[in-house]
Amino acid sequence: MIILEETGTTQTFKIVPRELVADSMVILNELTDVSETYAITPTVDRYYLVIDEILNLKEGNFYTLEVKNGSEIVYKGKIFCTNQSISTYSVNTNEYTSYSSTNDYVTYE
Repeated sequence: MIILEETGTTQTFKIVPRELVADSMVILNELTDVSETYAITPTVDRYYLVIDEILNLKEGNFYTLEVKNGSEIVYKGKIFCTNQSISTYSVNTNEYTSYSSTNDYVTYE
């Protein structure tokens, strides 16, 4: 899964495609079922295609990614958009409330 941010600047990510040539990508928002097509000119880094693009993503949404060479799909994957730091990412940020408990364990004979 590729993790990207909701930003108006260029984002860079790498993929391992079936072939090292691509000219477009389609990103489908799984929540709204709306897709966007981007014309791309990726660079090759050994076995990777490196894509630099400004993407229209919304935080907290999942996307389906298809990278194409003409009409042939050379890569399929998933994107998750978050503005949290990747190293400290938690699905419970601002969602989970902890409760204190004495955790007394009682046994009966």
